[in-house]
Amino acid sequence: MAFSLGVVGAGQFGGQFSHLFRLHPGVSSVVVVDELPERAASACKQWGLDGVLDSFEDLLASDVEAVAVFTQRWTHGPLVERALRAGKDVYSAVPMAVSEEEISRIIDAVRETGNVYMMGETSYYNPATVYAREQHAAGRFGRVFYSEGDYVHDMDLGFYDAYRYSGGESWKETASYPPMLYPTHAIGGVLGAVPSHAVSVSCVGVSDDRGDGVFDKGVSMFGNDFSNATALFELNDGGVMRTNEMRRVGYPSHIRESRFRFFGTEASLEQLAHVTVWQDKKDVQDISALMETRPSIPLDDPSLANVAPELRDAFVSGLAPVHDPGRLPEEFRGAPNGHEGSHHFLVDDFVTAVNNRSLPPVNAWVAARFTLPGIVAHESALNGGERLPIRDFGDAPPTL
Repeated sequence: MAFSLGVVGAGQFGGQFSHLFRLHPGVSSVVVVDELPERAASACKQWGLDGVLDSFEDLLASDVEAVAVFTQRWTHGPLVERALRAGKDVYSAVPMAVSEEEISRIIDAVRETGNVYMMGETSYYNPATVYAREQHAAGRFGRVFYSEGDYVHDMDLGFYDAYRYSGGESWKETASYPPMLYPTHAIGGVLGAVPSHAVSVSCVGVSDDRGDGVFDKGVSMFGNDFSNATALFELNDGGVMRTNEMRRVGYPSHIRESRFRFFGTEASLEQLAHVTVWQDKKDVQDISALMETRPSIPLDDPSLANVAPELRDAFVSGLAPVHDPGRLPEEFRGAPNGHEGSHHFLVDDFVTAVNNRSLPPVNAWVAARFTLPGIVAHESALNGGERLPIRDFGDAPPTL
């Protein structure tokens, strides 16, 4: 059993993922569409895809069975809803959407159509999250009462080039994207291990002072001047989660841009750039080796020519010892991976869900719990840190 797929957006991630989808035995063909036709044609040739379509509308009207969205982050919600309503199963890059209304409309579309939706959150497969999920399931933490998730990525380490690549002449307007509207790498790594959800938040945003036109309210299409933000969430189980979204920070984000901490009544896990420890009431165990990913391709691989050198680690990091490679298709051996070994699992989980007509791990209801807290946190920051409630859309249904 296999299905056809159309990739929307042939940029840095769209191209890499189109290659993995094409390799997967559960996918019969892959076509691509991009607002820049030459970019779509280049991706098609580079990755051996099966064709190029002229527009998103042409894709929706075609007999292609599934769609993978890799467009600008604030465009995902409407594109995803349209694809679901057109009868397509949908994989979407993060974030799910940029408003509660868009999230609600996606969930309604999934419920009403019965189509598969999956958000491609890399942190769900982050080695620390995988390890913490296993320890939590085994009851070794006791009660997790406090957790932290950080997405710490300095603009100077590749983001300027990335925004120039995706934004063209108006890149500064989009480079000011509010940090808390891109919350899923931080939140998803925590809630992907501890099955709870946020019910309220207080957030403080830090206004930027670089003065280079980025994070400038007068330039920003989002009216945003926050380059860093910190949020404190109350969880439904009585615990607390804190997240940081940082874009101006002295930290080697090319080594590890997402990092996590979990504190339980019986044991804890703490992670820094190079060191991860598991500790209980008797001892501290260095588990850094279990978190260490192996490169999947060289940093100078020709396929990374359009990726800033400071960002290439995110495109080459392969599996860590804590991962289970046995569940992946043989065709992925030696294929490019990225974001601490997550790319292969993201593709495989979506393909498996579509072919089995099952709910993927980061389905629409889980994606809402990873995304909406950041949207509300940004609103809190705009209101001086006011504590605000967070809507929950409930658990996913048992089946599609």
